[in-house]
Amino acid sequence: MTSKWLKIALVSASVLALAAPAFAHRASVAVPSPRQSYSFDQGWKMKTGDDAKASDMAFDDKAWADVTLPNAFNEEEAFASDIHEQKTGITWYRKHFKLPAGAKPEHVLIEFEGVRHIADVWVNGVKIGYNENGVMAFGFDISKAMKDGDNVIAVRVDNDWAARERTTGTRYQWADKNFYANYGGINKSVVLHLTGGVYQTLPLWSSLNTTGAYIYGKDYDIAGKSATIHAESEVKNDSAAERTLTYGVQIRDLDGKVVATFDGGQTKIAAGQTATLKAEKKVAGLNFWSWGYGYLYTVTTTLSENGKVIDAMDTRTGFRSTDFSDGKVKLNGRVLLMKGYAQRTTNEWPGVGTSVPPWISDFGNNMMLEGNGNLVRWMHVTPSKQDVESSDRLGLIQAMGAGDSEGDPQDRRFDLRVELMRDAIIYNRNNPSILFYESGNKGITEDHMARMKAVRDQYDPNGGRVIGSREMLDSKIAEYGGEMLYINKSKSKPVWAMEYSRDEAARAYQDDFTPPFHKDSPAYNRNVETIAVENVKRWWDFYQYRPGTGDRVSAGGVNIGFTDSNSHFRGDNNYRRSGEVDAMRLPKDSLWVHKVMWDGWVNSEGYHTFLIGHWNYAAGVKKDIFVASNGDSVELFLNGKSLGKGEKSDGFLFTFKNVAYAPGELKAVATYTDGKTSQDVRKTAGAPVAVKLTPVYGPRGFVADGMDAMLVDVEVVDKDGNRVPTAFNKINFKLDGAAVWKGGIAQEEGGADANKPDTKNPQDCKCTSADKKKSTNYVLSPVLPVEGGINRVLIRSTTKAGKVTLTASADGLKPATISAATKAIVVKDGLSTVFAEDAQPVNLSRGPTPLTPSYTDTMKGVKVLGITAGSNAADAAKSHDDDERSTWNSDGTPNGAWIEYALDDAQPVSNVSLRLTGWRVRSYPIRILLDGKEVYKGEAAKSLGYVDFNFPAQKAKALRIELTSATQDRDGFGNIIEVTTDRDGASTGAEKVKTGNILSIVEADIQGPAQ
Repeated sequence: MTSKWLKIALVSASVLALAAPAFAHRASVAVPSPRQSYSFDQGWKMKTGDDAKASDMAFDDKAWADVTLPNAFNEEEAFASDIHEQKTGITWYRKHFKLPAGAKPEHVLIEFEGVRHIADVWVNGVKIGYNENGVMAFGFDISKAMKDGDNVIAVRVDNDWAARERTTGTRYQWADKNFYANYGGINKSVVLHLTGGVYQTLPLWSSLNTTGAYIYGKDYDIAGKSATIHAESEVKNDSAAERTLTYGVQIRDLDGKVVATFDGGQTKIAAGQTATLKAEKKVAGLNFWSWGYGYLYTVTTTLSENGKVIDAMDTRTGFRSTDFSDGKVKLNGRVLLMKGYAQRTTNEWPGVGTSVPPWISDFGNNMMLEGNGNLVRWMHVTPSKQDVESSDRLGLIQAMGAGDSEGDPQDRRFDLRVELMRDAIIYNRNNPSILFYESGNKGITEDHMARMKAVRDQYDPNGGRVIGSREMLDSKIAEYGGEMLYINKSKSKPVWAMEYSRDEAARAYQDDFTPPFHKDSPAYNRNVETIAVENVKRWWDFYQYRPGTGDRVSAGGVNIGFTDSNSHFRGDNNYRRSGEVDAMRLPKDSLWVHKVMWDGWVNSEGYHTFLIGHWNYAAGVKKDIFVASNGDSVELFLNGKSLGKGEKSDGFLFTFKNVAYAPGELKAVATYTDGKTSQDVRKTAGAPVAVKLTPVYGPRGFVADGMDAMLVDVEVVDKDGNRVPTAFNKINFKLDGAAVWKGGIAQEEGGADANKPDTKNPQDCKCTSADKKKSTNYVLSPVLPVEGGINRVLIRSTTKAGKVTLTASADGLKPATISAATKAIVVKDGLSTVFAEDAQPVNLSRGPTPLTPSYTDTMKGVKVLGITAGSNAADAAKSHDDDERSTWNSDGTPNGAWIEYALDDAQPVSNVSLRLTGWRVRSYPIRILLDGKEVYKGEAAKSLGYVDFNFPAQKAKALRIELTSATQDRDGFGNIIEVTTDRDGASTGAEKVKTGNILSIVEADIQGPAQ
């Protein structure tokens, strides 16, 4: 039996395509030239602690540890300790290398994809330079320090939390102990580039002051599959003479077929000068990059002189059109509702932190798509190039930040943020999956927004990307925005929720009736069942106002935390458990709930049903059963007998009250208006009898490069091989051979010594919250309990090829053993032409963007001809101005608490959607009249943004809203985390407007049925 979570990684070969090897700004693999690029990740030495002589070429580093990059000296602390306790200090890295025989490059350029936090670099004892932002890529021209034969590079890394800019003493705002886990060292890959004296530059502004290549499409004809493709490269002539160059462009598809060749004619570049060479051509037969369709092209840009190619560089990119008008996001001409996750940029794994191979990044990121998400908002800092390119391959849209914790400093700290955004844009502007540039994790001033936008306009004016920030609802400069968790609507720029549904639940705690019997508590300590139900409710908040529901719409939202993370914990543990998957990427039920709701570009499409939970309980248990489905009705069957239809709520949730447990089969069957059905089944598993191991590899197999990994799923199964969902058996692992044990993660329920093999099973005893704050969470332990019958471990390769054997055993269960053989790669003199990312296929599972509309309008705005009010009439227009930061308030007298809208009576009216000040806490007794006739009277429901009043469609010349009695405050959403902390409703404006006889309207959307 292949488990559901394993299928996530093993996408059918029919929807995968292996791209021609090509990395951003690497030497071309298709067009020969003197330019060469090498992986520089192998053969490093590492030691913690400072040594003033470690930069010397002759320094003896033989006793240092052998490491492969990416490497963080404290990677093993990932999920084993509180982020605030992550080790800091000085770490040295050294590497001996030689250039290839016969190589006579005029420039040797080294590219670091990133170091945390400050890096000083020496080559052969000569100080080359330093970088100190701790986020972005940087590089140096090390040509003058190179020697014939053996060379030594030394890097001193300081990952001090309090890192400061050396020239000004300014703190880096994003180096925050809550938001940016500190994996110190050379924690991203390194590449070595060899070029001639005339060459295309690298996109490394802060260190090399160069911008590289810029490739984009324009004049898109989506139906006709054509676009004009523009390519430009910054070119340096470091030779002693003027050069006459031809700039050429070749575009190859996924099969390596050349689909276009063109050039920009001849250009003269004087000696010592830099110029930008350009070419463009209309290209037909294109496949456009899209959601779940990561179609990529390799664009080779060349410099030729006298008919000979002297420099050739590959850029892997995709082409897609975008539009961000009318409050909507359009991809390739089709409206797409944003749905996905706000994810910590470190994207770490237990025991290894950020140091994982590219296939592991694809494995995890693809799960967002498996749950039908389309957007990942990387939080606080720029994502790694590995994750950026992973999203390109998978067809996963990205919102790319630069650097921020939270806030808008008015000093040099913001200058540093602008500079980091500049570097990030230049480095990532050819990656098609990036549609949003995020200027801050909180709102910023208009002046600051203008500075950020100017950077985008200078360095990426044609890439089809918008720049904005969280909040920014009334900004005239930001091109998108949205609050953290409230509902926003717009008919101008897109607004989407940036971090909704902020509660947490560990995967181990399934429900109130399953060991280890964690009673649900809404303060960051939920269980899997209740948080899945909560996620249905919270998505419905935004889905109600999707495109098609009026002129002002929500552009969607992202749920905070796709994975559990080592940052900003709130609950009992010392890490955050708000993920839809745990730290090892094992799913919680919320992932499948989202899959039900999120299929489709705007409306929920397909036929999806998910039965939340399992069906293994003690005799006598009665519990509510919850089903998520996009069907019209759901019927529940127990052992073939109908238990009736569920009560539908929140659009997708069906509840069956007090279902009595009986062993057998529980089946939920959804029925749709077209007569089709979908279903989901839970069967009672038998007693545990055996351990089962299932290995998961990348497409290259298990490679002996010191960084590759094998994932192994461990399950406890019954006699028929079915996973036992209530099993928490402690598994003892034994690893032999050419691999390093990194293990997994689990809840510690047995006290401080629960990691030891001689303690009792963890469900037999309990830890206090204080114990869990100090727990190592089984990280690196060879003893690991399954949770809900399953867990997952990671095994890292060494640099020596050989056999690897893993055995898993548990008391009373049949053990399991698997074996694998690691494969060697060629590394010569510290250089390799093998780049792991080249083996990664692209995901084409969703197919090209459909040419049909993604929705049909059901509602449209009714034209308002004028507005009058019983008081403060001069401000009445603020209630209908598409600005959620402006408000009309009546004067506090009963007679003045009304407002009236003059309407175009050619349009029928059937709905009023109101955003009322204090929407979450304040009760408004109101009545609504059409031409003096009452169509509603009652108390407006509290909401997370808007409340709707529906009535039979009718034409009218005037719509009047009256406050019928005094308002009162009482929170209507006290069980929603991080809404409850705002007890006075300050974030809803309630503190600015007193209760009483004041009608306070932020926005009034008056709507009728679409014609």
